Amino acid sequence: MEITWQAHHAVISDRLRAKASAALDKLERRLDRAVRATVRFEREGTRCRVEIVVSTPRHRPLVAEGNGRYYGPALVMAFKHLEHQVSAEKRTAKDRAQRAVRR
Repeated sequence: MEITWQAHHAVISDRLRAKASAALDKLERRLDRAVRATVRFEREGTRCRVEIVVSTPRHRPLVAEGNGRYYGPALVMAFKHLEHQVSAEKRTAKDRAQRAVRR
């Protein structure tokens, strides 16, 4: 997987990059073929924002965002949102339809 790192008004440590890279590798194993990922770190005042965009062939891009006072918790939140999207993507059409009817 090709990972693009973007930092806007932010300084990202090597440890945080390694943590994000390990989480993306774990996510890549769950997806069929992840081609590209973009990880954006932004700081606006005291708020930190992490946005992750994962592109796969024949599927819509998966986009997740996490906000927090520090980058670590924002990164964890973004990956939780991304994992939820992957699990929803993995369900069959029949399962998704049955769940929609139950609501």
